[in-house]
Amino acid sequence: MKKLFFLSIIAIFGICRVNSQGDFNAGISAGIPIGDAGDFATFAIAVDLGYLFEISDKFEAGGTIGYSHSFGDEISILGVTVKTEDVQFIPIAASGRFEVAPDFTLGADLGYALGVSDGNDGGFYYSPRAQYSVSEAIDIVAAYRGVSVDGGSWDIITAGVEFGID
Repeated sequence: MKKLFFLSIIAIFGICRVNSQGDFNAGISAGIPIGDAGDFATFAIAVDLGYLFEISDKFEAGGTIGYSHSFGDEISILGVTVKTEDVQFIPIAASGRFEVAPDFTLGADLGYALGVSDGNDGGFYYSPRAQYSVSEAIDIVAAYRGVSVDGGSWDIITAGVEFGID
């Protein structure tokens, strides 16, 4: 699993170095776990690093890698309070962004999220998003992040900031 992770990082940054006509971006988000995840976690944070190539005036595509950490909750089982473990993922995905209006962009990330925490095997990763440009280098981002895991999904609604890096 670690070999796959490091190979993916090398491939993403290697592709980025081949064609320097794209843009790096970095983001940080806070979120609320919902559905199955909401039963076991209270709060989540996520950081992302991506690289997008301009395909046309209104469309960009590229790759992203990140880290997501959901903080465990205290749940009651038969009157006994138990602290659940934190859940972490490293999503590696292809990204697409479409400019709907001059300051408004819709997009999605699709790929695989590596499970970092014990007993977490990871799964298919999907993240539709909406972005509003505050300035040339800063976007406000709202996203739904989901990971299909055995027997369900791990879903988080996030809000955050994305910075363009020159």
